[in-house]
Amino acid sequence: MKRASLVSVAVMAALITPSLGGQARAFDFFGLLGSEEEPPPPSPDALPYKIEFSGLDDDANLAQRLKDASNSWRLRLQPPVGGVALAQRVVADLPRIGEALWGDGYFDAQVKAEVAGVEIFPDGRGADAAARAAEQMRDKTPVPVVFKVEPGPLFHLRNVVVYDARRMTPIDPALFSKKTFERGPDEPARAARVRALEADLVDQLRAQSYPLAKIVKTAPVILHRDQAMDVAITVDPGPRAGIGEVKLSGSPGVPDDVIRSFIYLEEGEDYSPRKLADTRKSVARIEALGSVKVEDGPALDSNGNMPILVTTSERKQHAVGVTGQISNIDGPGLRAYWMDRNVFGGGERLRFDVQGGLAATATSGSAAGSFFSLPRFDSSNLIGSAKMSFVKPALEGSRNDLLVDAYAVREKTPYYWANYGGASTGIRHRFSDAASIQAGVEIEAGHTFDAFGPHNYTLLGVPVSANYDSTDDLLAPTKGVRAVATVEPYFKTLHDSVGMVQSQGQVSTYYALDDDAWYILAGRAKIGSIVGASIADIPASHRFFAGGGGSVRGYQYRSLAPQYGMGFAVGGRSLLEGSAEARIKITKEIGIVPFFDTGMAFASSFPNFQSPMRYAAGLGLRYYSGIGPIRLDLATPIARKPGESAYALFIGIGEAF
Repeated sequence: MKRASLVSVAVMAALITPSLGGQARAFDFFGLLGSEEEPPPPSPDALPYKIEFSGLDDDANLAQRLKDASNSWRLRLQPPVGGVALAQRVVADLPRIGEALWGDGYFDAQVKAEVAGVEIFPDGRGADAAARAAEQMRDKTPVPVVFKVEPGPLFHLRNVVVYDARRMTPIDPALFSKKTFERGPDEPARAARVRALEADLVDQLRAQSYPLAKIVKTAPVILHRDQAMDVAITVDPGPRAGIGEVKLSGSPGVPDDVIRSFIYLEEGEDYSPRKLADTRKSVARIEALGSVKVEDGPALDSNGNMPILVTTSERKQHAVGVTGQISNIDGPGLRAYWMDRNVFGGGERLRFDVQGGLAATATSGSAAGSFFSLPRFDSSNLIGSAKMSFVKPALEGSRNDLLVDAYAVREKTPYYWANYGGASTGIRHRFSDAASIQAGVEIEAGHTFDAFGPHNYTLLGVPVSANYDSTDDLLAPTKGVRAVATVEPYFKTLHDSVGMVQSQGQVSTYYALDDDAWYILAGRAKIGSIVGASIADIPASHRFFAGGGGSVRGYQYRSLAPQYGMGFAVGGRSLLEGSAEARIKITKEIGIVPFFDTGMAFASSFPNFQSPMRYAAGLGLRYYSGIGPIRLDLATPIARKPGESAYALFIGIGEAF
């Protein structure tokens, strides 16, 4: 009975407070605390020792947890001055190691220790003899210290009963998911599992508009005969509440009405932590802001609602950056940008982007090409673009944003050359953080040269688009959907203008198979169409092509399109593409990505499959850095045709989609 009481106390301590070892390990960034350094050499002034944990049957995880709980292990490079201090250090560790074993579900565990071959018991017996034996080894050899562990059977978590603190009766199970009360037959009775269950109970109650939910008491019962643990958890849900007043603080350089335009909470609506997380994500879209913290107020207001506190900080006003990419069939490229995040003090963003590179040539994608057969450096081979974009958020405090863009582009492929520039302006209306629409006016003028000869053109269009993005990360999403659809009518108003309607739509989706998002399925589909103009009248830069690092990997950039009997891709009036990836992490920083791409452009205004779809497969390597995933993709075309490269290698920053 006495032993059961001690075990219960130890379990309670493990449930309430994480082990000291866990804390120490959290700061052990470079493995200094848990590495296998040799002890200091023998010395007349100290007693260095070598430490061992026996009886663990090669259970490396359990061994590490016991080391984390052991001061003797963590202080092994700081030897005590004498045998008495060493023996005291070991004796003090015995209950710590016992508690670590109990917290790990080994409630029948036994722990002893040996110092210099002399056994020490948890009650301190043998410590004096061990101290004398250790002194005999001074200035000769490190003292052997062995913790003898008999873990015994691993207990399982059997029954979990949740009580309502307001009535001291079992709580309504309808408040929780069915999975909450389901126990596997071999679920370990670990303290960490019970703490996770406590957190899950509170999270589920908060998600159902109980913001003050808390755990009042946790009572574990250890059943040695059944090798099981039952747990009674008492929860106080608190009152059900709605969203209260939203209060702002922290960023005097950005007007409150701008910040509030990105907050979609309505006072009185049901409280939800998800809504708070969405608010943090939405406010963070204001590029003038850095950190954004959204949290509950200190107490419910007089209406029974929970006030929300939004605290922000401002970022440095100016930013500059450079990125690059390289491919054996698309050529190398560099991109640089400069940005002012708060031009006029209203959260306005002004950004200039410059991109340059070498155009892919017909030979660089040949079957005999290698990664080093890049395009030659020649002034006629230079391509690039210069772009300016300006965003004025929250016009008059509304959810409407002003967008202004201007651009100049020099483009060259083996199939056409193009020099063009243009400008556009529009208004974007945000319905929520995820959904928006925008409409505007665009004008573009340029010159192209392709199989149909030289072509000067002017385009005057009215683009209308809709966007939806519920993903959790811009560069490396793990869940959610992205969708964009654009329709742009171009009007024939000048002698060299083209009348047509160009439409495009793309959807990508991401699904994590595990809680840590180490296994993610990702898919993408894209469709495009041009109606109202012949292929010869459509500027080459506006025709549809497939192929390249962001399209069908394995094929040269913009090389998959109808040929119209000319022996090379000319471009199409419609497009269909698709991609599937499995993003698999091997470590926290390294991952592999097997992928499959398909796509083709068609002569008709809608995909009719008279041109066969082309396919590619490959394997990618990812390094997940602080600035986003660094991507290396190696792809090969399926059913490769003469003249097509046997493989394509792409290196860049960010996922393919």
